[in-house]
Amino acid sequence: MEQTQKETFHQATTDDNGQVRKTIPFIQGDGVGPEAWAAAVTVFDAAVDKAYSGTRRVDWMEVQAGEKAYQECGQYLPQETMQAFVRHGVGIKGPLATPVGGGIRSVNVALRIGLDLYACIRPIRHLAGVVSPVKAPDKVDMVVFRENTEDVYAGLEWASNSPEAKQVIDFLHQNFGVDLRSDSAIGIKPMSPFGSKRLVRKAIQWALDQGRRSVTLVHKGNIMKFTEGGFRQWGYELAAEEFAEKTVPEHDLGPNVHPKPGQVVIKDRIADAMFQNVLLWPQDYDVLALPNLNGDYMSDALAAQVGGLGMAPGANIGDQAAVFEATHGTAPGLAGKDQVNPGSLILSGAMMFDHLGWPETAQAIRTALETTIAAKTVTFDLAQDLPEAQVLSCSEFGRAVASRMS
Repeated sequence: MEQTQKETFHQATTDDNGQVRKTIPFIQGDGVGPEAWAAAVTVFDAAVDKAYSGTRRVDWMEVQAGEKAYQECGQYLPQETMQAFVRHGVGIKGPLATPVGGGIRSVNVALRIGLDLYACIRPIRHLAGVVSPVKAPDKVDMVVFRENTEDVYAGLEWASNSPEAKQVIDFLHQNFGVDLRSDSAIGIKPMSPFGSKRLVRKAIQWALDQGRRSVTLVHKGNIMKFTEGGFRQWGYELAAEEFAEKTVPEHDLGPNVHPKPGQVVIKDRIADAMFQNVLLWPQDYDVLALPNLNGDYMSDALAAQVGGLGMAPGANIGDQAAVFEATHGTAPGLAGKDQVNPGSLILSGAMMFDHLGWPETAQAIRTALETTIAAKTVTFDLAQDLPEAQVLSCSEFGRAVASRMS
């Protein structure tokens, strides 16, 4: 990440005792969110203590969103919450419910659009001991960069038989000769060079910073030639314009032409074929850059290959803030039962500490989590496929991970 972003995101203070302190806003979330958060924050605090022996500290600041916010102030996403994330440059959240019927379309989408968190980043890697439905989950080590603000998730759609849909249908017919069924629901899929290029820029820069081998543009440009096809074209253009010496297109390689040391190979794949490829040849792919809808499907499918969303971290990052989150839903049927797996939120916290420039904390979290799972002390979702596993509640699992840092 660029230095200007680091200066914005990573501001911390030093108190009179010389202790470095960072304020981090958090949203507990809806459904199982409060339980997952309570377990995760136990792990985070233990990891900070383990890594820095009291010389650094996080001051956690709760902010509201979702059902709890609506009950308290009549808003699903208060402006004060948005301002807190911008002011502190970083935040972490549990799952948020999407209101049924009226109200905000989606709290998660509103947060991403409102803060311009244009890159959804999802690292997908297998943890030893987690049962997977595929034969070789250890071959899966990919990072998904999903564009967050355009494509069909822009929310530009109108209901069947609505006046707005009829106006769009009439406009298309009168101006472009397009004939649609008169009762069609209508959606618009906007994709721009600006939105696509900044997502690909972040993916390539991340790949270079982390020593990754390739960035693959995943698209459906064979059919949607100007939107998805544009994403592919703009991705290659961005690589050539801004990373000419550091990247090489896959089509320029051959039997006797190989990437230079440190160069990142830029590939592209059709989205439907890519679902097969990541199952058959996952070792051939490294960093993926995708438009919004493709990225939504692909990130969840990849998470399934390594054991499911319960162990999949995620972040939404822009140029003014970064919000890390559990990637699973609110699971209202499990709420209050102390059974949910907090692994996704714990691993998202590890991503957050890496982002903050506290890598020792991030590594302490990952090591303790993996050691706990390897010992077959897990929550019920993981225990179902682990013979002789010891089943822990959500809170017990958090304490078990934290105890491995003592």
